[in-house]
Amino acid sequence: MSMSNLSPTINGMAVPSVNTYWQRHAAITLHMIEKSVGAAAGGVLALLLAVVLAAVTARYLGTNSLAGADELALWLYVTLVFLGLPLAASGALAMRLDLLSARLQGKWQWWAETLVEAIVIQAACVFLFGAVDVWSMLGGTSDTLGIPENWRYGPVILGAALTLVTSALRAASLPLIEASKLVSGWILGTITYVLLHHLGPWPVGLPSAIGATMTAFGIVIGAPLPHALIAGLLWTLPVGGLLPEPAVVQNAVSGVGRFLLLAIPFFLLAGVLMASGGLAERLIRLASSLVGHRRGGLAQTTLLTNVMFSGVSGSSIADAAFGGKVLAPALIARGYAPEKAAAIVAATSVLPNIIPPSIAFLILAAATNLSVGELFQGGLVAGLILAATLALALHLLSHELKQETAATPQERKAAWWGALPVLGMAFIIVLGIRMGVVTPTEAAAVAASYALVVAMITQPSLRWRGLGQVFVRAGCEASAVGLLIGCSTPLVFLLAVDRVPDVVTAVITGIGGGPFGVMLATNLILLVAGCVLDIGAAILLLAPLMLPVAVAAGIDPIYFGVILVVNLMIGGLTPPVGMLVYVTSNVMRLPAATVFRASLPLLGALLVVLALLAMAAAVWALR
Repeated sequence: MSMSNLSPTINGMAVPSVNTYWQRHAAITLHMIEKSVGAAAGGVLALLLAVVLAAVTARYLGTNSLAGADELALWLYVTLVFLGLPLAASGALAMRLDLLSARLQGKWQWWAETLVEAIVIQAACVFLFGAVDVWSMLGGTSDTLGIPENWRYGPVILGAALTLVTSALRAASLPLIEASKLVSGWILGTITYVLLHHLGPWPVGLPSAIGATMTAFGIVIGAPLPHALIAGLLWTLPVGGLLPEPAVVQNAVSGVGRFLLLAIPFFLLAGVLMASGGLAERLIRLASSLVGHRRGGLAQTTLLTNVMFSGVSGSSIADAAFGGKVLAPALIARGYAPEKAAAIVAATSVLPNIIPPSIAFLILAAATNLSVGELFQGGLVAGLILAATLALALHLLSHELKQETAATPQERKAAWWGALPVLGMAFIIVLGIRMGVVTPTEAAAVAASYALVVAMITQPSLRWRGLGQVFVRAGCEASAVGLLIGCSTPLVFLLAVDRVPDVVTAVITGIGGGPFGVMLATNLILLVAGCVLDIGAAILLLAPLMLPVAVAAGIDPIYFGVILVVNLMIGGLTPPVGMLVYVTSNVMRLPAATVFRASLPLLGALLVVLALLAMAAAVWALR
């Protein structure tokens, strides 16, 4: 048993040395739990895919032998989502805004990190004790599955308990000076949790405003988005909020208990399979054979690759990370400055969440009940317009030092054949949904299965162990997205109860009036929101508020939904958050500020298209 020779200090006072033996074993236990949770998420995703595929097959064969498959799939999805609670509290899956905490130093940074940990503890307690209450109160048995209804909340209890356990282990694995932040967060979070249950009642007109304010505070100081959303609701209890803990948990579970949302993990799985199976490189070769010889050829290749890969991944962040690793080094070798190469990758990565299949449109459809098929159709048109505009901008801005020779007809033919398996999946998704042959969830399941078969055929080295890692990665990412959806549902419900959408409608209508004024006001609000909010959180919180305003002004809801997503995706390039900029700059190890500056010309081009789309929507409303 070895002892550390370090003597850390807190506020200038020496503290005892830390026993590194216990630190090491706490770290090992923490790693084993997180690895086990990831493996469980991958296994649940694999089982979920098998259930949905079996249900699709049974439906097309005209048999009802799998009548309970849909409900079983929803139970599995709830399990997948809430198993990820400990993974979403810290690490790569923690969706958080780190801008303020990264700039703080000394005691201010210590307090910020302490408050973040307190928020995580509060959210975990809400889920744990709320789910336990629901478990004890809920009776009955599922008609189709024959299992108790309260079992649905078992994964919530497990995920919340593991969040508390991993937080404690994380504190135990750190030197005392670092562990003091987590321990203080535990103490502060526990005390706050208990006090908020015993304070009040205080008369406040809009409890949802208190909840939204505390959520915003948590997001600003760097708390994970799902945990900030839930912890913020605690502050509504003393001021007459209508959502006690059991209701919060029930709202969160029902928020992800929709069959449409099952498409998200399947699209994520398809994208990971295509990237891991080496098929993304085939798209690059095809794009290069088509536009690589033109002015700014490699930049145009990056753009066209993202256009084609949009039909596969549906995730802009995934494409930005891939482009930062694969495409950006090639751009630098061609003579582009590193920050400009990163800017090109970030700007062209806007497209995958606009051109279908788009996870952003799936989230929007879940939040507003708009048609997924119509949103996909509108997104395809808007995405191609954006792509054409970016192509023109790259042509004017590019000054490559080297130029490729034009591909021969034989090379282009070979590139087309090589990319055909990837393009075939996009064809299945878009055409299947548009023609009504399959639902979005079924299309996503078929696409994931197709990608699985193609990846195993074209990349034999991917088999078994590699496939397991693919399912784990996709399962963890799907859990993080699902948590964001589920945790935003209670706050959206509370905003609706307090009639906040009516207030927003009255304010925007009073400012703008007709369709032009409404489009101007809503787009300005969305641009500001896109500067500080993740697109998923922005859609879930703002779409239910903005859509009624647009409809009241005579604007087509599908058209407005497309513009909303385009607007918020442009927010991926705007400071201070600019998620796409941060992803590419982190992958390439560049200062984010330099990439933001290099992105300005391409950002301007995208804003011009946004303005034209908004004007067209207003004109169409006045026809």
